Amino acid sequence: MKLLLADDNEAIRDILDNFARAAGYETVMAADGEQAWQLFCTEDIDLILLDVMMPKLDGFAVCRKIRECSDVPIIMITARGEDYDRIMGLEIGADDYVVKPFSAPEVMARVKAILRRLSRSGDAGQGRQYGNLVFQEESGRVLVAGKTVRLTHKEADLLLLFTANPGQLFSRDKLLDKIWGMDYTGDTRTVDTHIRRLRAKLEQAGLSGCAIGTVWGRGYRWEVMS
Repeated sequence: MKLLLADDNEAIRDILDNFARAAGYETVMAADGEQAWQLFCTEDIDLILLDVMMPKLDGFAVCRKIRECSDVPIIMITARGEDYDRIMGLEIGADDYVVKPFSAPEVMARVKAILRRLSRSGDAGQGRQYGNLVFQEESGRVLVAGKTVRLTHKEADLLLLFTANPGQLFSRDKLLDKIWGMDYTGDTRTVDTHIRRLRAKLEQAGLSGCAIGTVWGRGYRWEVMS
């Protein structure tokens, strides 16, 4: 398990780093919001400890950017303990909130609790299986050849729709209605972009025995090979 520790206070980073490594975690550290975002994009991160008051990008902004593409657990750490800030952090997607000054062992206990809970939910139930892909609907976890594939919310919604309706043809307009909502007014090519990225992630993970097929001029469907 790898943790991203993002805080502009070097002493706090070092304390969290020492406790995290003692608990058996790998760590990468960021001193500002931009660096935190860059590390998230380039490293395989399992959980983020994210300070709110950081230069360049604050923690709320980083959390919003991450939630556009990932459900990785985020614990916000800040000196701002007002109810408004706590509620805001949770509403934009944080999983937990710790106020400075904090106890490092308590923070590590929260980290372990979140990762343990995710591990249990990920192991529960077989889910839908096609070829070497397993989609665990309850937890939203996607496995290819036994390895987790991280998807954005829209990618996961698309995959859930396709696997729930194998062989059914969906036009771009139908996918926009079901996934983006009937009020969506953007370009229909966003469907093609999301499906292209979804395919790339599944293929890179080694998907076999199933695929998102294209029916030229008509749409897409989930195909299972015999």
